[in-house]
Amino acid sequence: MSAPSTHPQLSRRAMMMQTALGIGAASVGGLSLADQLANPLAPRLPHHMARAKRVIMLFQTGGVSHMDSFDPKPALKKMHGKPMPGRKDKTCFGGYWDAAARGQSGIETTSLFPKLNGVIDDLCIIRSMHGDQGDHFAGTLHMHSGSNGSLMPGLGAWISYGLGTANANLPSHMVFCNRVPYAGAQSWSSNFLPAIHQGVRLEPDAELLPNLNPRERDAALRAIELNLVTKMNDDFARAHKDNSDLSARTASFQTATRMQDLAPDLFSYDGESDATLKLYGLHRDKARPYAWQCLMARRMSEAGVRFIEIVDTGANDNWDQHSDLKKHEKLARNIDQGAAALITDLKQRGLLEDTLVIWATEFGRTPWLDQFEGRGHYAHAFTCWLAGGGVQGGTAYGATDEFGATIVDKPMHVHDFHATILHSLGLDHKKLTFRHAGRDFRLTDVAGNVAKGVFS
Repeated sequence: MSAPSTHPQLSRRAMMMQTALGIGAASVGGLSLADQLANPLAPRLPHHMARAKRVIMLFQTGGVSHMDSFDPKPALKKMHGKPMPGRKDKTCFGGYWDAAARGQSGIETTSLFPKLNGVIDDLCIIRSMHGDQGDHFAGTLHMHSGSNGSLMPGLGAWISYGLGTANANLPSHMVFCNRVPYAGAQSWSSNFLPAIHQGVRLEPDAELLPNLNPRERDAALRAIELNLVTKMNDDFARAHKDNSDLSARTASFQTATRMQDLAPDLFSYDGESDATLKLYGLHRDKARPYAWQCLMARRMSEAGVRFIEIVDTGANDNWDQHSDLKKHEKLARNIDQGAAALITDLKQRGLLEDTLVIWATEFGRTPWLDQFEGRGHYAHAFTCWLAGGGVQGGTAYGATDEFGATIVDKPMHVHDFHATILHSLGLDHKKLTFRHAGRDFRLTDVAGNVAKGVFS
């Protein structure tokens, strides 16, 4: 169950969202296939003591420059316009944003994210990220699923499969995404895991969950229709016992029915104070900017949704600045206040300690000039950060050299990143497996080490 809200005003439906649970817990890997098909979202116990109960992932599409955000390089600025040492064919590009020490921890960042700089003491900045893919499509899949080309279940699907849901009235895995990233919906797909674990996409610029508006307005008739559909599905399931798609569809009908009552409150500002809206920079209107999505992610996590992702842009007009790095500033303004407010809001409500917030991008940018005042793709070294969920705030994990080109301390591969995230949730990445096509698959493939140094 999620931690109780500290907000003084809770509606009846909000209370339902916080207290409604599944039918009990079983250990991960301890459920038979029949049990999984009967109730694929039943809550399960983790492998070991968990620090986090839920995850909010903030994904920045296109590749955020680490040197221009959370891993500034004064030496690179001094060398601006000169040949890159060891790479005489490359020209150093110093960037535009000044760096300074932030917070009590004194971590150096640039001025690109002023609001996030204000919560730096709650963040663990991982400066030694590296991956295998320098292409947007492959890099996005790699960050989400650990894949190096083949289609695999996404991080949210694995977590939903491993832990089930904390609220049977809501999906366990939800994704805010107006325009899909380079890999499309494959990023939050369940692939060969039971289909119930794939992400439910919410489009803030469109009607949220339009299927929740039933054509049949009479509740009694809707119940009769649902029972009829459920009976037909059950009859079919008895003859096709391994059909996870059918099980997922049946469960989705039941969840959607319950959400018809809960969703209006879940996606509203009811009960939110003026101070909270000011924190996020929001007004009581129908606009749904990035900050609104962050606030809704907090409400969802409070209500028991296990994994929520926010994708800030789609495959166009994103952080992929090959020729105009100054566009980073516009994109940073879009997410800065909402992301920082989310950290502050969770902390004020006592939720940050057991909510893991992930800030990630598919790769970094080159320290050298690519085209006109821009940077190229760079998977050899980049930055992500974690907050909450037992993570030690106000720390920088790992390091790159003075130009941001080479990792010199505590390298963290994408597989290590995933293993560390699962560890926070009490899941052993080597034990969280699923049998498919004759072998046991896992999120981290045959690699991955938990970076225990990020935890307090």
